[in-house]
Amino acid sequence: MEGRRKKRKQTKQPFVRRLLPFLRPYRLQTAALGLVMIMVGGIDATFALWTQQAVDRFIVPGTIQGLEGFIIGFLAVVLWQGINVLALIMLAGYLEMAIMHDLRNRSFRHLQDLELNYFNKTPGGWLMSRLTSDIQKIGQTISWGFVDIVWGFTTITGIVVIMLVLNWQLALVTLSVVPLLVWISRFFQTKILRSQRLVRRTNSRLTASYNEGLMGAATTKSLSREQDACDEFAHYTRRMDFMSVKSALFSSLYQPVVVVFGAIGTALALWNGGIRVNMEIITFGTLAAFLSYTAQFFDPLRELARVFSELQSARAAGERVFNLLETEAKITDSQEIIQRYGDTITPKYQAWPKLRGEIEFKDVSFTYEKGEQVLEHFNLRVESGQTIALVGATGSGKSTIVNLVCRFFEPSSGRILIDGRDYHEYGQACLHGNLGYVLQSPQLFSGSIRDNIRYGRLDATDQEIEEAAKTAMAHEFIVQLPKGYDTPVGEEGGLLSTGQKQLISFARAVLADPALLILDEATSSIDTETELLIQQAIQKVLSHRTSFVIAHRLSTIVDADRILVIDKGRIMEDGTHRELMAAEGIYHRLYRNQFIEEKERVLLS
Repeated sequence: MEGRRKKRKQTKQPFVRRLLPFLRPYRLQTAALGLVMIMVGGIDATFALWTQQAVDRFIVPGTIQGLEGFIIGFLAVVLWQGINVLALIMLAGYLEMAIMHDLRNRSFRHLQDLELNYFNKTPGGWLMSRLTSDIQKIGQTISWGFVDIVWGFTTITGIVVIMLVLNWQLALVTLSVVPLLVWISRFFQTKILRSQRLVRRTNSRLTASYNEGLMGAATTKSLSREQDACDEFAHYTRRMDFMSVKSALFSSLYQPVVVVFGAIGTALALWNGGIRVNMEIITFGTLAAFLSYTAQFFDPLRELARVFSELQSARAAGERVFNLLETEAKITDSQEIIQRYGDTITPKYQAWPKLRGEIEFKDVSFTYEKGEQVLEHFNLRVESGQTIALVGATGSGKSTIVNLVCRFFEPSSGRILIDGRDYHEYGQACLHGNLGYVLQSPQLFSGSIRDNIRYGRLDATDQEIEEAAKTAMAHEFIVQLPKGYDTPVGEEGGLLSTGQKQLISFARAVLADPALLILDEATSSIDTETELLIQQAIQKVLSHRTSFVIAHRLSTIVDADRILVIDKGRIMEDGTHRELMAAEGIYHRLYRNQFIEEKERVLLS
């Protein structure tokens, strides 16, 4: 409850305040940029005075006396302004890249701290949108928006002061339209912010749909759902189009409103100033300066209108990025544990104890956030070096037990002990560093086969990588590839077969030499012939470490030390293959049915 209140409080903080920590490291560059923009705005505000001087000193009198000095002075100001513009481009560009760099790094770093369940319930496209388009929008708008805001306010302030000094009565007449313009600006900003929030939200859904379409291309084609996929994507693109047009409509209406008020101000200056020139209250040069200022005054206003429109879009994007950054991890370590063992980003390897692998569930219950209870008062003791096979129907709780051992989830109640100590005392970095996990669907990364195996232990030598591949029975197929261990695997291993990817994944786990090894139906994607070849390798790898094997093919677990038949989070049967077959219970029935099915499949093939 306290965490939710804290999160709501953070979310209500102004956007700029939430951005300040990312600007603080660049306060010198920001201050320098602000100073440059003040000079740019101040110089822009003086250009009309040069026009006044040219009219009153040279055009009206019809003389060129002193013109050389006037030209030299004007060129010096222009040169100074050119240097200022160069400086602002360099500083603003640096600030833009720096903000985007830090936001992306911080966001990606924060994602590493979040628990596995967060990724299970959060679409990948949603996260991609946060780390790409939203952060880019923030970086561009903040850096260049800061430039335009400082320039705009400096220029407007300079113009107002100069106009009041030249003739305060004419200045007040000319600027009489500003209060109404301010009120209209606030109205449009509210509308633009609301529409931009909808645009960013719709963009996230569109990105998620696009990502799912790419990742699920094979499934879509195999089910002939191309048209349905196109229709679904078209739905989001139409909604995105509608929301974007609506947002652009408010922004496009705002600009002409500012232009109209600028024209009214110019008309008032021309009308009232003309009268004052006829009455010889002001000079032609002063009237020319006022006309120039009225046009120039509304230029920064138009820019500010544009910037404020973009700021609303950046604010909407920023809210979503900061909501990600302020998402609190549900599985955390105490500061004492982090100081002792480090965290996932800065681990302290030298302090990690070598785990023996004794595991004990003590009265463990586990309930998912939606209220679905999987385990209730679950107890289990596993001796060091034992291989525990988990068998049961889908949804029986096998994966939940394994995920609790890995601390991807945490018990709702009860304790889990490793080597007699509560596993919280080891910290996530230490526990995961002693863990090897081979998934049913192997995950490879772009790069070579060597790189993917080395991912299990980054300091491994090429010889150690090859030894791990030989143990996993992957060496033989690897050396037959055109580039051997340097063969690219493609995005997510797309250039390899499923069986080859699984063997590489298995070699990666072997290389890590973990105290705890999890095989989540790791041989279900491998053909029968390959499966037989790696059975001896699996037994060799499992022999000296505690292992949990979630098995689909029961033939792969006949040598397990213990086979647990799980049903609705309870252990229904516990024993070796021989013991359970002799008991003629659930396992006996499952094994016989699968044995018959495999024999029929072999005969039919």
